[in-house]
This record gives sequence, C-alpha cells and structure tokens, in this order.
Amino acid sequence: MGEASPDGRAPTPPWKRVVLKVSGEALASPSGFGLDTDILDQLASELVDVRQNLGVDIAVVVGGGNFWRGLPAAASSGMDRAQADYIGMIATVMNGLALQDALERAGQPTRVQTAVEMPKIAEPYIRRRAIRHLEKGRVVIFAGGTGNPFFTTDTTAALRAAEIDAEAILKGTHSGVDGVYSADPKEDPDATRYDEISYIEVINLGLKVMDSTAITFCMDNRIPIVVFDVLAKGNVRSVLEGRRVGTLVG
Repeated sequence: MGEASPDGRAPTPPWKRVVLKVSGEALASPSGFGLDTDILDQLASELVDVRQNLGVDIAVVVGGGNFWRGLPAAASSGMDRAQADYIGMIATVMNGLALQDALERAGQPTRVQTAVEMPKIAEPYIRRRAIRHLEKGRVVIFAGGTGNPFFTTDTTAALRAAEIDAEAILKGTHSGVDGVYSADPKEDPDATRYDEISYIEVINLGLKVMDSTAITFCMDNRIPIVVFDVLAKGNVRSVLEGRRVGTLVG
C-alpha cells in the first residue's frame, strides 16, 4: 500500500515504472470493432494524470483484437497462423497510433515504438531509446507485439517490462471485470474475486489472467501483475497510489 506524502496530498506510488497492458477490445466502439474516441480520451487523461502528478514512468502495450483476432481468424478461415499473427501485429500499431494521438492532444509527449519496422510512422523498438524516453517523461507505446508470430501481446508486456526494468505490469481488463475470479463472473454468479493470488496458483487453477508464457515469465523475473478494470474512471491512479484495486498476482 502507498504511504502518505509529507504534505498529505497523495500516497507515494509503490512502483516508479510500470507497463500497462491494454487489449484492443478495451478500446473498441460499442460494436466491438474499431475505436471509441471517448475511451481513448479517458485513458489518455488518466495516463497524463499519473505521469505528470505522480511521476510514474508509463509504458503501454496495446493489443489489436478490436481490428483482428489472429488465432481465431486463422482457425476459422484456414489461414496460416503466422500470417494471421502478422496481421494482428499491424492492428496493434493502429491502436498505438490512435492512443499516441489522444495522449499528445492531452499535452503528454509520447513515442510509439514498433517491433515490426515502419519508419515513416513509428520508431523501431530499441531498448535503450525506450528507457531514455521514459527518463525524459515521455509515455512509450510498444506496438507490433514481439515482432514474432505465435507470441501474444501478454507475452510482449512481460518481455518489455523486464527489458525496461519496470517494477510491475498493470493488466487492464474491461466489460466490468475488475480482477481475477475463480471462474468467469459473466457465466458463474458464484465466482469469487481474489484480492491476491500467486503465479503458481494462477497456472495450476488455469485462470485466464494472461497466457501461460507471460505468467511463467513474470514469475521467473518476479514482476508483479495487477489485474483491474482499466475503464473504471480513476482506477489507474488508484492502482498507482497503492490502493486495493483489482487483484495482485505475485
């Protein structure tokens, strides 16, 4: 939990550098496809708040499910899995550029780095450059996944967190899901939410937090994960003030 600052205005953030993982579906319009500008603006406003008022370094990994779902698309159409994943990587770049625009309209300097090189629209992912941007107070958006098929954006978030020395991953959920549950709360009214749970329990119980590769990587590198509803107003700040929001996996 965060401790109150001497002036009593805000708790001390428990982490000074974090990676926020946001799915493409969280940014989608009510139809489930495309982008909702109100959601983009709300998220941008909250990220600007914690960057400028709490001094937390923020990196963001975005998914692309609002435009393309790689594995389901490949399975349903007979498309080559690697090809489907590359299309999904491009979708994440679209979301990254949209979030960058919202952040910069809110006055926050931002850089998009993509693992799939697109020099006319984004920087290539370079670890040292990303860290330097964070040190200068910029928000860095990582798009293009890892640049490799067969790896999810969950795994990208875990990998980038380790590379930039982030102290935690904030896994943003949506659609009213506010943490890790014993079962799908949309299907089982008796599902209970965990306040805290270990990595190994997540794996053994088969809970849908992040994919197993990402969870194992975080466990091996001791990177805590906070699973919370990123669309509930004020939640990003609450997490970074050390308040009890969502579920802590560690």
